[in-house]
Amino acid sequence: MTATSPPAARPDFSGEVAAHYAEYRRGYPPAVLDVLDRTFGLDAHPGIGDLALDLGCGTGQLALPLAAHVRTVIGLDPEPDMLFQARAAAERSGVRNALWLLGTDADVPGLAALAPGERPLGLTVIGNALHWMNPGELFRALRPLTRPGGGVAVIANGAPLWAQDTDWSRALRAGLEEHFGRPVNASCGTDAAEREQYAAALADAGFTDVRETVVEYEDVLTPDQLLGTLYSAIPAPELPSAAERPAFAARLLAALPAPRTAAGYPEHIRVSLLTGLA
Repeated sequence: MTATSPPAARPDFSGEVAAHYAEYRRGYPPAVLDVLDRTFGLDAHPGIGDLALDLGCGTGQLALPLAAHVRTVIGLDPEPDMLFQARAAAERSGVRNALWLLGTDADVPGLAALAPGERPLGLTVIGNALHWMNPGELFRALRPLTRPGGGVAVIANGAPLWAQDTDWSRALRAGLEEHFGRPVNASCGTDAAEREQYAAALADAGFTDVRETVVEYEDVLTPDQLLGTLYSAIPAPELPSAAERPAFAARLLAALPAPRTAAGYPEHIRVSLLTGLA
């Protein structure tokens, strides 16, 4: 059995953090959904199509577009405020085949009750959330729940703002480290060594044809988007209060180099899909 790093303690992503997450976290380009369709042969037939699980779904950035490709998608997350935002987003976008459940990766074995004696899942997706979980135990629990030809996709939706290879990202990291008084080096599961551990854990659990597919594109962050995305990643107890936030934002933006474009700060986003078949 290949060892994987123990999961980190889950922070508090409630309240304003969840609201910023819903408004500012980047979504997934259509090419990512195309990869999932091709890899797992997803079926959206209303009666016999696939059931998909978005584990650590947050506010639904992946579950909502995935809903168009399957019969039903279940968004599972341990934070009620995240699920509240996800449900509201589903209502606004007219998504009617999504279910939102409070829970963690430890609750995955209970999904067997959805279809006793069967393999109810066509696909499980985990987007930038596996670092809060126990990959080995999770994949072993998912394997007997997944239909033949279905599987798991661990998706890293680009590096965190403070971990990119740009001058503005390095300046942002330095500003955050000065503010918090400690290193800011979390990769959120996007580090190559972590991805290798996840691939080994998928294979150890019995998933086959484990491979990585990459979707890359360019984008530009406005200063408001940069700050909003950052606020979505700071645990609630450490998030500057509404009164403190203008000064905090001013200090950070002043530490950054001038934007290279009139629109803001350029990003090269590398979405990695690590997939394994049941």
